[in-house]
Amino acid sequence: MVLDRMTDYGHEAVTYVSDPETGLQAIVAVHDTTLGPALGGTRMLPYDTEADALQDVLRLSKAMTYKAAAADLDLGGGKAVIVGDPEQKTAEMMAAYGQAVDALGGRYITSVDINTGVEDLDVIADHTDHVVGVSDGLGDPSPVTAYGVFRGVEETARYELDRPVSELSVTIQGIGKVGTGLAERLLERGADVTVSDVDTDQLESFADEYGVATVAPEDVYAEPCDVFAPCAIGGVLNDDTIPQLNCEIVAGGANNVLKRRDHAEMLQDRGIRYAPDYVINAGGLITVHTEHVDGTIEDAFEKADAIGDRLIELYERADDRGVTPLQAAREYAEERLERGRDPLATPA
Repeated sequence: MVLDRMTDYGHEAVTYVSDPETGLQAIVAVHDTTLGPALGGTRMLPYDTEADALQDVLRLSKAMTYKAAAADLDLGGGKAVIVGDPEQKTAEMMAAYGQAVDALGGRYITSVDINTGVEDLDVIADHTDHVVGVSDGLGDPSPVTAYGVFRGVEETARYELDRPVSELSVTIQGIGKVGTGLAERLLERGADVTVSDVDTDQLESFADEYGVATVAPEDVYAEPCDVFAPCAIGGVLNDDTIPQLNCEIVAGGANNVLKRRDHAEMLQDRGIRYAPDYVINAGGLITVHTEHVDGTIEDAFEKADAIGDRLIELYERADDRGVTPLQAAREYAEERLERGRDPLATPA
């Protein structure tokens, strides 16, 4: 049952939305609003089953709670999924979705995600104020995300290798907006960058433009480097790929990089420092939160700059306690949540 799944994940509310006139079918999941309203994007995918859609939205919304808490943002965790073929998306459907979001009364704030863009948010914004990332807002958050990842790479290398960016070799998996932004900043600082992408045409074009080496997708994990930066899809570090890694640090912009939580322990057993993904890639969330509180893009970049410092704090905590950085990040987030529930509570 849905209620059993909500209990398992610790959710406050899950709302099912249906509008037969427009074909809208959606699920909005609010995980935790202890620290503030639940903020998270809306993705649209043709899920095979309703159960798959529910699993995705529950998992993602819970991750948003921890991402916001670890980034010291006064936000809760939420996410939404629209079930359907993105090619069948219409303005009328987005309008109906905006009305559904508005009916939640501000408990959930939406933004962009897979297969939703600024143009969709502009339609949604005609029907609710509980949306960020619109065209007259702070714009595409990926530059801030890329900057936060760069700062994470920079500080992790300083902590782990005692070396500056100019002496690093970095392999970037995925050259979308975040991967490209990361590559540009690394190259500006003199790093040796290698890139990989499943789109061979895009890969060749990128290599020609930036003068970098490339590696085939099937060989990217074994590519020798100081830093492996996954900036594409999630679940890429698993039982098959972790043994192939030929790096000292994993630090990238992709969400849910680890297939399972215990893969953080596999990385640690191999002596590979892992920058928790929801900490290092928090720049996007920082951007939309900054828009939500009427801040500027400069404010967003300033907040993202602190991602490097937060990672160092987590590495020190992890090393002191003999746990993984992922566990340290989780503990930090849970301490913030506990203090939010009980202002008299103190960190463990």
